[in-house]
Amino acid sequence: MTQQLLPGYLIYPGSSSERSLLLQFMQQSYREIFPEQNFAHLARTVEQYFSRDTPLWWVEESQNSKVKSQNTIPDSPEKVACLWVGNAVDQVKGDRHTYIFLLYVKPEYRQRGIGKALMRYLEDWARTKGDRQIGLQVFQSNTLALDLYHKLGYQIQSHWMIKTLEEGSREQGRAGSRE
Repeated sequence: MTQQLLPGYLIYPGSSSERSLLLQFMQQSYREIFPEQNFAHLARTVEQYFSRDTPLWWVEESQNSKVKSQNTIPDSPEKVACLWVGNAVDQVKGDRHTYIFLLYVKPEYRQRGIGKALMRYLEDWARTKGDRQIGLQVFQSNTLALDLYHKLGYQIQSHWMIKTLEEGSREQGRAGSRE
């Protein structure tokens, strides 16, 4: 069911046949933050988690908006944003809640309210499911997203920490403990 997300933009559910396009959006999202990395492994993430239970929505410019700006009707509308969600469990309370796998707006469509409108759309959708919270993970360097989430009332609940392990350091640690 297609509906207006905000003036000039439509939102509609994605389908399982759009795995490759979802993967392209996901890879582009990561490349913007980490341009030197290869994100081939994201195909495994999409393959493992994309299902009927993990809804996907696409955003396109409405045809009326395109006709006004270009004086022509395009053959196929361009997808300008997507939102992909699943479920997670709150590790403190044990409650199941909506979890955002990906919210991506193409760079040339940012600062138009699309991300904010997608978040509001998702909050309404999650409420209808009976969810009482929405979770997400955002990279610390993604300041535009962090700013949006803070403005919408999202708060930091935890910090995800990692340590890169050097090859052979485990063996060195064992050898060091014997001496």
